[in-house]
Amino acid sequence: MRDRVLETERMFLCRMEMDDVDNLMGIFSDPEAMRYYPATKSREEAEGWIRWVLHSYEENGFGLYAAILKESGEFAGQCGLVPQEVGGEREVEIGYLFLREFWGKGLATEAATACRDYGFDSLGLDRLVSLIDPANLASRRVAEKVGMELEKQVEKWGKTICVYAAGKGDSRSSPNRVSVERI
Repeated sequence: MRDRVLETERMFLCRMEMDDVDNLMGIFSDPEAMRYYPATKSREEAEGWIRWVLHSYEENGFGLYAAILKESGEFAGQCGLVPQEVGGEREVEIGYLFLREFWGKGLATEAATACRDYGFDSLGLDRLVSLIDPANLASRRVAEKVGMELEKQVEKWGKTICVYAAGKGDSRSSPNRVSVERI
């Protein structure tokens, strides 16, 4: 049984496990899903990714989570909270990346909203960001749907990145609240 962290209407967000390598390879080996990343990832890189996520759970108490569909038990993607350095400041990012077959179904928005509410309500964070390639219009729309606004652009990872941000109690982050259960 997976270690469930959050529950939304259609998904459980569960702690990542080393067994998720094959699930992640469905994303990491897909050139379209990885279009805004430097490159696709190898199996070895996927294993390293999971080790990094597991370390984040230990060090920060949060990280990226496997998005598991309630109805079928299928892995749909990953979403969670990730510490990032942005312009010399430590920020916490809502990150999301889903298998292409689940794009356009609102799952990224649902998961990101749950992570936003968890970050503000359970972890007591005052601010969350999402770091998005300017050309990634779908991810930018998700950030906007969860109440974030484009704050600035920065140089990171060797390219220009949009920084979307929302603060706890911002009027723009409140209307989109979903029913989220902390498990």
